[in-house]
Amino acid sequence: MGSDMALAIYACDPKESRGRLYPEEESAFRSCFQRDRDRIIHASAFRRLKHKTQVFIEHEGDYFRTRLTHSIEVAQVARTISGVLGLNSELTEAVALAHDLGHPPFGHTGEDALNVLMEPYGGFDHNAQALKIVTSLERHYADWDGLNLTWECLEGIAKHNGPVTGELPFALADYTARHDLELETFASAEAQVAALADDIAYNNHDLHDGLRAGLFSTDELIELPILQDCFGEVDKRYPGLDPDRRHHEALRRFFGVLVEDVIDVSKSRLAELAPGSVSDIRMAGRSVVQFTPGLWGDLTVVRKFLFTRMYRAPSVVEMRKQVTKVVMELFPLFMENPDLLPDRWHKDVEAATGEVALARIVADYIAGMTDRFALQEHARLLTEKS
Repeated sequence: MGSDMALAIYACDPKESRGRLYPEEESAFRSCFQRDRDRIIHASAFRRLKHKTQVFIEHEGDYFRTRLTHSIEVAQVARTISGVLGLNSELTEAVALAHDLGHPPFGHTGEDALNVLMEPYGGFDHNAQALKIVTSLERHYADWDGLNLTWECLEGIAKHNGPVTGELPFALADYTARHDLELETFASAEAQVAALADDIAYNNHDLHDGLRAGLFSTDELIELPILQDCFGEVDKRYPGLDPDRRHHEALRRFFGVLVEDVIDVSKSRLAELAPGSVSDIRMAGRSVVQFTPGLWGDLTVVRKFLFTRMYRAPSVVEMRKQVTKVVMELFPLFMENPDLLPDRWHKDVEAATGEVALARIVADYIAGMTDRFALQEHARLLTEKS
């Protein structure tokens, strides 16, 4: 069954999976983690990522990344790293593909707005929302709500960024009360790879998209750490190269530097820890998949540049204001008029007891919207009637 043929001793072996909340017959030709990946790809929430913001609002240009293309890029990087480290590539890919399922429309701007609106009702967190989607909100199967993913996949979705401590987002608290995902420990190395692949993918593609949008120039990128060497190598090898090919070649090398660094330091940490099982990874007390401190410091400079020049660029900030208004006005409208929700949500509304339960239903509905649908609904329900 593919990648489980030569797994490291500390990898997640599908034959030793802790199973699913609702027991199922195993497939004759797919491992349990392959089935997880396939169910995520076929999920409605995964398709909707096509029209959800990465940085630029979905309609601003066909060439910019969306949450869907971002998730595919993350999965590609994650599979590569996972394979080199002897991990289970199917599980790594499943976590990578699912990691952004919980993002509302308009990227982090939409999440910030929903979190403010949901503050009286337990807040909003996209990681917790992703878990809620795959355990409850996807309703297609005859025998259960959600996708009935394996424990290992759910663990990876819930805590790929590290142990979850303190006050839990309500969606996490609600599910883990029924199915303990051991949030206080680190996740498997597969989930840790998915988290680092996310960092690699977005730092790389945001530089591409920022250049295409004209928010900064190639000359400015050449001044940044890591990129300085990448451009120098390209210019030495291909003097006088066409500008588009030049920055593409440089960013290819930037991408490779990040991937190779993660592989090198992770191999070193794994050799030092010498884990005898996946349990040793979870109980290690620190992430075993990481960048070297030096590269992380350089990457921090690149991230600050992106924050200032891209995420807080005047054109992006202006769009942030507009889409924040959309979310801030849709939420109270649905709270006051839950009958405006689609028919398939009415059963949940009727079963809701109290304002908190209703607010969580409304948040689930808004969080599931694509950029274009949120804009269309705002225009239909509010702008056209004003």
